Amino acid sequence: MRHARRTARRITRLAAVGGLLCGSLLVTRAIANEPGASGPPVPVGERLVAQLGAARTAGSWLGADGRTVVAVTDAGAAADVRRAGARAEVVRHSMRDLRSAVATLRAAPRVSGTAWSMDYGSNEVVVRADSTVSTGDWARLAGVARTIGASVRMERTRGTFTTRVDGASPIFASGGRCSAGFDVTDGKDAFLLTAGHCGPVGTTWFARPGDATALGTTVSGTFPGNDFSLVRYDDGVPRAQSDVVAIGGGRGVRITGAADPVVGQRVFRSGSTTGLHSGRVTGLNATVNYPEGTVTGLVQTTVCAEPGDSGGPLFADGLALGLTSGGNGNCEAGGTTFFQPVGAAMTALGVRLTGTSGNDDAEAGAGSGQARPGGDVAPSAPPAGSEAGAPGGGGTGTGVGTGTNMGGATDTGDGTASGTGTSADTGPVAAISRVVNTRSVGPGLLVIGGSLIALVAARSMRSSRRGRGAW
Repeated sequence: MRHARRTARRITRLAAVGGLLCGSLLVTRAIANEPGASGPPVPVGERLVAQLGAARTAGSWLGADGRTVVAVTDAGAAADVRRAGARAEVVRHSMRDLRSAVATLRAAPRVSGTAWSMDYGSNEVVVRADSTVSTGDWARLAGVARTIGASVRMERTRGTFTTRVDGASPIFASGGRCSAGFDVTDGKDAFLLTAGHCGPVGTTWFARPGDATALGTTVSGTFPGNDFSLVRYDDGVPRAQSDVVAIGGGRGVRITGAADPVVGQRVFRSGSTTGLHSGRVTGLNATVNYPEGTVTGLVQTTVCAEPGDSGGPLFADGLALGLTSGGNGNCEAGGTTFFQPVGAAMTALGVRLTGTSGNDDAEAGAGSGQARPGGDVAPSAPPAGSEAGAPGGGGTGTGVGTGTNMGGATDTGDGTASGTGTSADTGPVAAISRVVNTRSVGPGLLVIGGSLIALVAARSMRSSRRGRGAW
């Protein structure tokens, strides 16, 4: 009988020690996997394209099933792609061919109202002309395309390609209205990142028309060429909840890092004119010939936008992707919208997102590997529970005004958000939740707690037996 009790106690102690080890491992993994801890790995498509080279690949994208597809030019490269777990599609034109076609188009006489980008899915450079392009200009551009060959496709499109000056939260200047993008910092001062075409250096911005006190002043930026600018807050102090993008209705999405968009990725845009809308990335490194000048290196999407949405944020899964530049169409008929990649803008300006962990250079730039979309997981809507206090009453943006913390917003499928619920955003629990995901850490903590109770129980049993002389 005594031997059986000793065996039971030994088994209890061993199980408790094992539980402590397992629980610690679960907690460690949960913390390590949180955004901002080390950043997810480079997406498999981007990695394969870099490894195989521009002569053997022609881009990558997310398929309708969320799986990575890589365009390749030979059977050997296709085999390498399949071994890496992605799907290979053999194409005629390499990335080198597509880049050569783009270089020829850029060297041709500029035609306002035209745009082009690489369509990885069709393995072509698609040239589009809006309704302002004359028949003569269209014919001349088509002649350039014929000299390039089959890698170029010409298309006419409705509407006009224009910048979207006039809204995230609205910001106002004498030249019109734009949208706040993302709050950033150089490690000392607080700034607002928005579109460059919204206003030149020296532009004074206000949170509301007629305000006597300015919100901030544009201190740096570039347009055309690129399309971003930096507005320094006049008091130099970060806004309340500066890591939140407003999506309307007092709700917002917390931004945890920056990333490079992926073709096929589902993305969201918020602006003070039209609010929250969603679509997919259809092209990268796009060139747009606006009436004011040419902008290159843009992200092409199916998300709609209208005047006043300029500068507003493009994001997905809590990651900052871009700033609204311009496009054609509207949010009733649809259209194409182009975005300035936020990573390239932060690199050029020497800033990083506020409200995120890491050193000052951790998120400054595309290609840093910081908080990129990972693996083959299809991007999703803003996750329930990621919403936090939305600054201001505008459609989107950061750092303008105050707001209540409304959680539980969900995507309705038409680009709008709905939902209710409140959550406290202050106190120690909220502080911990910003560092770790308590839903992920919880199972590990439960295992550790149960193991500690078992150890204490085993110790108490041993002490009790000693007191009665049984040991």
